[in-house]
Amino acid sequence: MVVEDEPDILEILRFNLEREGYAVESFTRGDDALDAVRGDPPDLLLLDLMLPGVDGLEITRILKREPETARMPLIMLTARNEEIDRIVGLELGADDYLAKPFSPREVVLRVKAVLRRGEGTAETASVVRVGELKLDRPAHRLFVGGEEVTVTATEFRLMTVLMERAGRVQTREQLLSDVWKYAENVDSRTVDTHVRRLRKKLGREASRIETVIGLGYRLKA
Repeated sequence: MVVEDEPDILEILRFNLEREGYAVESFTRGDDALDAVRGDPPDLLLLDLMLPGVDGLEITRILKREPETARMPLIMLTARNEEIDRIVGLELGADDYLAKPFSPREVVLRVKAVLRRGEGTAETASVVRVGELKLDRPAHRLFVGGEEVTVTATEFRLMTVLMERAGRVQTREQLLSDVWKYAENVDSRTVDTHVRRLRKKLGREASRIETVIGLGYRLKA
């Protein structure tokens, strides 16, 4: 689903995604899109932040709070001068963002990468445990001390990589490549924002994700 109030941009996005074989549903108003998502959640939501009706940040906040849509992949579309909005959007649970102006090819690549991350977690059939953390990959669930923690698709993939490699330092570049599936033209602050959000959700196990100054992160084994 693409939600964009500028007709020219909306048409470009629709054309390029449909050319890659995706079925695209589009909306120009935030409130209409929100109703549609609640009725039938798409495989991925491509969401502009500045929208009539309900803005993109509020839509993200609502969808990530509701169990039926909390894990739905979401990519934000932002203007270059909206850095604070991008940070807030990632904090709220967005999986990725694209800054305008963007190339249609980059949009398609980002969509493929986010969808591929979800497919990759579904194919692995095992459970990973580190301390009080338990990662059930086939069920796509994360537990802390036996209690489930709601995470987004990207947060789940990030935890999978950190837990699988517990005790080893993962640079930001490695995480961008292995979790986000691409390494170019992506701000490393995306990694920092997702780690910060994960720590908030892990409660007493938050300190297990250690910051290695100048390099990246390590999950304490």
